[in-house]
Amino acid sequence: MSPAPKVDCPAVLGFLPNAAVAKYLTRGIQAGQENPPQMALRKAAIALPENEPRWRTEPVRELLEDAMERFEDRPIEVDAWLAPRLHATLRMTRAEAAERGLWNYIALLVAPDYVVWRHKGSEIAQASRFSGRNDLQAFARLWWAAELFRDGADYRPVETVFAYQDIVNSIMRSGLVDHRPTAAAMIRVIQKLIDEKATNISDRVNALYRALNVAGSTLMFEVLAPEKQADSDALRNWIAESAEVAAVQPNQLPDGPDDGAVERSSVDELVPLLEKFLAEAPLRVRNKQKTDSNSTT
Repeated sequence: MSPAPKVDCPAVLGFLPNAAVAKYLTRGIQAGQENPPQMALRKAAIALPENEPRWRTEPVRELLEDAMERFEDRPIEVDAWLAPRLHATLRMTRAEAAERGLWNYIALLVAPDYVVWRHKGSEIAQASRFSGRNDLQAFARLWWAAELFRDGADYRPVETVFAYQDIVNSIMRSGLVDHRPTAAAMIRVIQKLIDEKATNISDRVNALYRALNVAGSTLMFEVLAPEKQADSDALRNWIAESAEVAAVQPNQLPDGPDDGAVERSSVDELVPLLEKFLAEAPLRVRNKQKTDSNSTT
């Protein structure tokens, strides 16, 4: 499917209330058959400051157009490429990214065509891809995956976690990945399975995820593997550089905020524990079609 005609999006990002999404999101928009009502949505939205370069829509729009062109016939493969680049383009704090209205705004006013292209499937893109939880919304899930799984400035772990789509679906719903050593340990376990060419990797990791959720009620991962405090000054400096940095490059990973790598000793402490959970977790093997590494999300 070819992308819809270019959207006439506003110059800066903003916040679009959930109520406005509920009012104006139609099946025609979800199917890519009609454009969202720009004027009505702009009236309902609150624009961010025009004098802050990081809120400009143009870099986001250009990045998403590049993504649709580069992965035109294979939209499922776009996530591993796009997640770190979207994160490096939208430089902000976790508190700012927690504002759901921002993601609503991007989905309806900046790139509704991307949402349809990436998530339409056979009929329509689900409403949750336009406005939904961070593990479902088309852009929030990418930004937050990059934020949770990056290793300081290094985005390579983000590519690993997106190698199997339903792994992302499962572990993004877990509060455990808010603990950076646990997230890094999970990446290491997943990468080992990939390197060993293990079978049913998605099912194995989902079994691990279930076991960790149970264990999380009795084990304190923060005590077992202390987390080093991130460098907030480095994050602020990275955000402030938005005014000077060039657009992210398509063929090389950008650098994230250099706010501190995950403590290696903490990861080393957790990996054997996670491998033990993985070995003991009941495995629910699904049919071949559902365990395909490129299952739709």
